[in-house]
Amino acid sequence: MSFSELPLSYCTNVHPGQSVAEIVDGISSYTAPARDLAQLPVAAGLWLAGSVTRELKQNPAALELLAQTLWQHDLTCYTLNTFPYGNFHSERVKEQVYLPDWTDSVRSQYTQNCATLLAQLLPEGAEGSLSTVPLGGRMNPQGADFRAVCFASLIRTAKNLDALYQSTGRLIRLAVEPEPFCELSGTQEWSLPVFHGLFALAETLGCEDLVRRYIGLCFDVCHQAVEFEDVAASIDAIDRAGIRINKVHITNAVELPDPADNVAGLDMLRGFVEPRYLHQTFARFADGRIESRVDLTAEDLEPGSGNELLQAESWRVHFHVPVYAETLGALRTTRADLVKALRRVAALDYSPHLEVETYTWPVMPAEDSAAGQADGLEHRIARELRSAAELISAIAAES
Repeated sequence: MSFSELPLSYCTNVHPGQSVAEIVDGISSYTAPARDLAQLPVAAGLWLAGSVTRELKQNPAALELLAQTLWQHDLTCYTLNTFPYGNFHSERVKEQVYLPDWTDSVRSQYTQNCATLLAQLLPEGAEGSLSTVPLGGRMNPQGADFRAVCFASLIRTAKNLDALYQSTGRLIRLAVEPEPFCELSGTQEWSLPVFHGLFALAETLGCEDLVRRYIGLCFDVCHQAVEFEDVAASIDAIDRAGIRINKVHITNAVELPDPADNVAGLDMLRGFVEPRYLHQTFARFADGRIESRVDLTAEDLEPGSGNELLQAESWRVHFHVPVYAETLGALRTTRADLVKALRRVAALDYSPHLEVETYTWPVMPAEDSAAGQADGLEHRIARELRSAAELISAIAAES
């Protein structure tokens, strides 16, 4: 079994960043200290908002400052999170995080700008990746030709990425990131049919091989585990379909066992209800049936609310929690699914990029964000990086 030999990446979307100055400050204040504490080679998985890409494009000195900051702190950068376009730390993000979607030219232009910037930050000889929205959120308005417009935009993006490679020698792939209640979510029901449609259109245009080369998936383990998928079987299906996994997000979700009788768990889960991000919730019943809600609300957690989900065997909630945690008090996490997913990823005949992405520290319940310690955020990030690196090493050693 083997994994990418590039340094483990840590996604910087946990830190506010609407300007280059804020990005540089986040690297210096958190990413670099976390790397030092973890005592590991680390890559900065930069999130560059639309406002930041415009600043970098207009001011070459700003890009030089960013590159120098990475170099001074001995950090590489081979992947960008191009999922959130706007302010990911505003008071309310929720369904707005999927906008602009892939029918909007702003999304494709932003992605191209990020690819051009990444080409200048990539280590010599490394390939790059850009994770992006799952075409759009199904809770947002969509036109009748939504998929067709998205497909055309993705094909243009593949051609632009190929042109970038031809002119710079820097190969950068797009990694579309499925998420619950989005145009790509469950592997079998949504993601595979969407990719089949994209490849079919590309075939008619004579560019299927090119599209397959540049357009693939970001497999966020939290997102797939939330839907009670067998994550190893999902990766099998993706591999059989010839879809490349360009990036893996090493992430855990929250699980509430026995909700009808788990009073302590319900009390703890109330702390995870917050107004900034969507927390899609799935409940699995004894007969295998799965019911879902687009967001977790306080009303869902009231024993006398009549919420049928309380009769389920367990709930899983899209709330990224520390990758080192198997339990959080009366709650569990999906770390066991993370182990299964990484074992299957290690068996692929190529090596996806690996990135830790716990962006919810600022909204995590206090008793859980502290994780039993009074240390700052950089210590928690370092603990995650060490935990992920140890897990990767243990799985690699199994062969």
